[in-house]
Amino acid sequence: MKTDSVMLDCFTETARYGNIFSPPRDLSREFVLNCCTYETVYRRAAAICRLQPSSGESRAAICLCTDDKALLAAALIASLAGGPRLVVPYAFSRQAIEEVLEIMPLSFLLTDCPGDFPSGPDVITPPMLVGDSLMSDAVLDLDNPFLMLFTGGSTGKPKVWAKTPRNMLAEALHLSKKFGISPNDLFLSTVPPMHIYGLLYSVLIPFICRARVLDGVYAFPREILRAARDYRASVLVSVPVHYRVLKVDDLERRDLRMAFSSAGALDKEDAAYFHAKTGLDITEIYGSTETGGVAVRHRSQDGESWNPLETVDWKIQEGILHVRSAFISPTLSLDSDGFFATADRADSDGDRRFILQGRADDIVKVAGKRVDLAAVQAKLKEIPGVRDAVVISLPTGNGRQNEIAALVVTHLDVSHVRRQIAAVSESYAVPRRIAVVEGIPIASTGKYDHSEIERILRG
Repeated sequence: MKTDSVMLDCFTETARYGNIFSPPRDLSREFVLNCCTYETVYRRAAAICRLQPSSGESRAAICLCTDDKALLAAALIASLAGGPRLVVPYAFSRQAIEEVLEIMPLSFLLTDCPGDFPSGPDVITPPMLVGDSLMSDAVLDLDNPFLMLFTGGSTGKPKVWAKTPRNMLAEALHLSKKFGISPNDLFLSTVPPMHIYGLLYSVLIPFICRARVLDGVYAFPREILRAARDYRASVLVSVPVHYRVLKVDDLERRDLRMAFSSAGALDKEDAAYFHAKTGLDITEIYGSTETGGVAVRHRSQDGESWNPLETVDWKIQEGILHVRSAFISPTLSLDSDGFFATADRADSDGDRRFILQGRADDIVKVAGKRVDLAAVQAKLKEIPGVRDAVVISLPTGNGRQNEIAALVVTHLDVSHVRRQIAAVSESYAVPRRIAVVEGIPIASTGKYDHSEIERILRG
């Protein structure tokens, strides 16, 4: 049983988080520039909050099949106030929704465009969300999961990660303060908000700071630059693959004051080019759906080292990075001290920093020998004429053996690439399969599409 002081602390914390969502004094203020006001968001939230489960469930579950940032903000507010739990699929395809339905029941499906959705959930569209009142302050159960995020799914059953109000709000508040986000900021995003990075940085963080966001997702270099110029965006939310295509002559800083990157390691040459053209050092975010944010770095200052967020504790055991924070999904297994073992290898860099050394599952055995796939990939990228490369392990035979395979972006032929990598590698560490391509397949998250990569290499 909680003591009076503990109950008071919980009440104070709940009130603090709830006050985040109090409607602004100026309800006509835009959230989505030239599109949607904060008043519209709050009215839609009130309508979503009233949705009742169609079955015997105690609380409805609503699947979010939309990239509309105003709709997503309304759904977040409604759920945090006790409305439907939120489910975010890894894609909006019929297959992805059917995979969700295999794992959990859905009462509703929220979308802003028609789609081939499976039967079962009631489809809700924006015109149906008519609110005659504003959403009041959220009343939160801080540790009761309200958000389910699906990842993967292309190579088997998708993974699903639960997030509590404490997970999401603690991280959003910390990052907002750390980076000085204000109502004067305008966010330009090149990543969809259906994944944790986009949801945090292009919806939740700007919303609680009363900032504004640009509608849509900008993916091509010219439209990114045009949007930054025409709308005077101050914050760029992007991924490594987009910073690579932004290596153009007319890249300028203009009104940008901050640029974020996540979903993979940023190439140091791409970071250096952006810094040289804009004067901005890209802020890289290291983390995952399940752990939330873990650390940040700026290439020109930190090199390869990562600086843990102030609210994150970490340790390295047997070469594996372990983390502890309020951002971690409640479904993860923790040790006796509350630490979660990530899948990343790391070394301490002193001064409370660490260097990532690749994923633990990047170490595979080939012909009884240990091979570091990240090291093979690095050697391929050092070959003159190779612009990019990705190396994976393919199971062979009955699945108990592995062979190394590589997808290489280059004008060189396969035999030349093979000779070059063989000259600097042990024979067992030379990829058995090498495919030369014009570009490495990228998923909507901005990460490599490993399902498509494997398909190409097997074909």
